[in-house]
Amino acid sequence: MKNPVSLLRLCAVLLMSLLFVGAAQAQDAAPKPSPAATATGKAGKANVTVKYSSPAVKGRTIWGGLEPYGKVWRAGANEATTVTFDQPVTVEGKALPAGTYAFFVIPMEKEAWTVIFNKTANQWGAFKYDEKQDALHASVKPRKAASLNERLTYTVESPGLVLRWENIELPVSIK
Repeated sequence: MKNPVSLLRLCAVLLMSLLFVGAAQAQDAAPKPSPAATATGKAGKANVTVKYSSPAVKGRTIWGGLEPYGKVWRAGANEATTVTFDQPVTVEGKALPAGTYAFFVIPMEKEAWTVIFNKTANQWGAFKYDEKQDALHASVKPRKAASLNERLTYTVESPGLVLRWENIELPVSIK
């Protein structure tokens, strides 16, 4: 050994690196503010899968506040919410081919809301939303929820899928 001090330094650096890596891995992962969620079920004969991120109310006004009326909303958080159908369906009486779609909503203060199935499924939020890629628009009347829904949730149930968040339920007929 030519230089025992250099070897000692190298060993010290390696030992410290291992300690830092071990400490970093031991840290608890913080809960995500909008955790990923999936809802599955049948609508008519079609298998339906909704993939979304589930934000929380956290004391905020959602409709007309965090989510402004009259603007396209990603219907979740983070990536755009997606809805997959394994066979053709009708949404609010309109034909939609089988496939995976980004799902957007335009909430309105007093009128029916617009639900949108967009052909560009893999996109972040609604920042690059392109209405030329829309496969289907439908009007849906929201209803008042029986109780506060702290987290955004989707369920696939008769007659289709239901979005629930804050004080609103949005039932979308799918057959």
